[in-house]
Amino acid sequence: MMMSLFSMFDPTAIFSIQLNWFFMFITFTILPCLYWKSLSRTNLIFFLIFKNLNKEFSSLFNKNMLLKGTTLIMIALFLLILINNMTSNYPYTFCCSAHLSFSLALSLPIWTSIMLFLWLNLNKTMFAHLVPSGTPAMLMPLMVLIELTSNFIRPMALAVRLSANLIAGHLLMALLGNTLNLNSNIWIIILAIQTMFLLFELMVAMIQSYVFSVLMTLYSSEIS
Repeated sequence: MMMSLFSMFDPTAIFSIQLNWFFMFITFTILPCLYWKSLSRTNLIFFLIFKNLNKEFSSLFNKNMLLKGTTLIMIALFLLILINNMTSNYPYTFCCSAHLSFSLALSLPIWTSIMLFLWLNLNKTMFAHLVPSGTPAMLMPLMVLIELTSNFIRPMALAVRLSANLIAGHLLMALLGNTLNLNSNIWIIILAIQTMFLLFELMVAMIQSYVFSVLMTLYSSEIS
């Protein structure tokens, strides 16, 4: 029984272990073994998706930092968020993507590694990026502070965007689920609305995973 509207986001502890956090890895363990052994329709669909994503990310990455295998990081990030977002829309599942501890754990390490790579290898470009061309001399110290603040809050903005969109959708689904009453005369209408909203949330789950990985790519390319 749900004690409150936000209890769906509480990781239930069993034997002092938060087992619901392991749900993000369960999906990868139950994937069919045939996917890894032989070609199938599922395999071909994934290959097509990965091929298009590789082209997309290759065109977005700056050529100064585009190394062999760089796009695999963003493709893996997209796949991880996509699977967690999709599976969390079903009943009795734990929505780990709606927690800032999950989204920040994805955005902060990747963003920090990108920043370290750029400052160590493209330090002149990074210093030039702090002061846009044409800035008056009096405003240069202020522009440096603004650019640094903008760079620091970008991973947090990515994490909040992912968590906020999923939290809003799950709360609306919980509110709609409480309105379903089979004794009512309009229960079929409410059920149709809930079904359409579930399909909408599945689309949001796919879009948010794509937006997260694309924005991470654009932010890293913009400052380089």
